[in-house]
Amino acid sequence: MERRTPTVAELVRRAVEICDPDDRDEALGRFERRFEDDDEPVTAVENLDERLAGAVDGADPDVEPSVLVASAVVRFLAEKRGHGDDVRDPDELITLAARRQWHLDPPSDVAGWLASRGDEG
Repeated sequence: MERRTPTVAELVRRAVEICDPDDRDEALGRFERRFEDDDEPVTAVENLDERLAGAVDGADPDVEPSVLVASAVVRFLAEKRGHGDDVRDPDELITLAARRQWHLDPPSDVAGWLASRGDEG
């Protein structure tokens, strides 16, 4: 059985749910809304990093660390063709994505956000 490739909107939605399970972070809500109609399969996007960077940089001059982490989760899932089903624990997924994105040296605000969740990135 072949799995359907998720869309950019689906990956962003999943990343936001992972980073903000209680749906309280307004910056993540704005980030999700920015991509809510992006129905392009993630494998068809040639410039995902640029697309995410445009949303992150364009959303707020003082980008919230939660948005940076959600963006890293989207990139991580995209590399796994969007599935990442082998990682079931949301905290583990955040940790793996942060390590992949920042190679154990996240920006200080991201490190603080990760630490507040019990992660070290």
